[in-house]
Amino acid sequence: MKKNLLFYVMLFGLVALLVACGGNEPASQSDNNEEKTEAKTEEKSNDKKYTLKFSTQSVPNDAHTKAIEIFKEELEASTDGQVTVELHHSGALYNQDSELQALMRGNVEMAYTSPPWLADIVPSVSMFTAGYMFKDYDHMTSVYNGEIGKEVFEKIASETGVRPLGAFYLGSRQINLVQDTPVKTPEDLKGVKLRMPDSPSWLFLGEAMGANPTPIAFTELYMALSTGTVDGQDNPMPTVKNAKFYEVTKSLSITNHIIDTVWPTINEELWVEMGPDLQAKIYEAVAAAQKVCDETNIQAEKELVEFFKQEGLTVVEADIEAFSKHVQEQYLNNTEMTSSWDMDLFNQIQEMANN
Repeated sequence: MKKNLLFYVMLFGLVALLVACGGNEPASQSDNNEEKTEAKTEEKSNDKKYTLKFSTQSVPNDAHTKAIEIFKEELEASTDGQVTVELHHSGALYNQDSELQALMRGNVEMAYTSPPWLADIVPSVSMFTAGYMFKDYDHMTSVYNGEIGKEVFEKIASETGVRPLGAFYLGSRQINLVQDTPVKTPEDLKGVKLRMPDSPSWLFLGEAMGANPTPIAFTELYMALSTGTVDGQDNPMPTVKNAKFYEVTKSLSITNHIIDTVWPTINEELWVEMGPDLQAKIYEAVAAAQKVCDETNIQAEKELVEFFKQEGLTVVEADIEAFSKHVQEQYLNNTEMTSSWDMDLFNQIQEMANN
């Protein structure tokens, strides 16, 4: 009898223990699910307000300066003022040499970057600094604003802490000299002190063109041309007009050696913090700004040759084939320059020019 009683007591205790454990498990799982739901909700609902300071070296009349104004209008409207944009043009916050570092450190939220500056940190990007890399605007934008661009921008973000968001067209770069000296072949640039931005990739391009590259900051270039510190400079025609370089130069040679772009770029840590919803709205604002910038510069290039002639500049068509052959040889024969290049990607991009 005692044995039976002891058995039933133990059995009852075991059943009670199992019920207790079984009852706790769903409660614990439910709590976990609630916590996960709350975490996801918190992650998606970012109601923090942001101010994006956008630094650029461009002057007020440049299309890519006006593009920032479009970006500002679109983004502030789509976020109902949650994100505001401050435009700082003409190198007001940082000069060309310090702007990228400021962006990487998070001292400024956004800035324009471009391949020659980023190549100093990500050597493989130097491939996109090569003269005559792109045939024309359509070739360039199909690469940068397509799948290849996405992969390149992702690599830059992971290695530098700044994320390019697209590519804006500045125009094709041309040779612009102080003297009335037509430049038709690389031989015509021999001994010419050609201003270039102060980065290894830019300076190599100047050498590859046949010139004696001289580093001068963009904000100091007008004075350098007017005083004869340099013999000339290279920039897209819209920049030559907007920065008024035509006032202190006498000749323009159409070389089309770089299909030039700037990349609106954001600090990566901030980008991640802002989350998917705001990121999508930023991309939408970038697309609207790119459309205005590209269309403005494409139209300007159609009109500016005649404008420069009326301003007294001699405008000549360079021997593009001679320049292209000479410049590409300088790059492809320099193993130090090309050692970091993805040659399969290089060849793929070159093939796209024929499509």
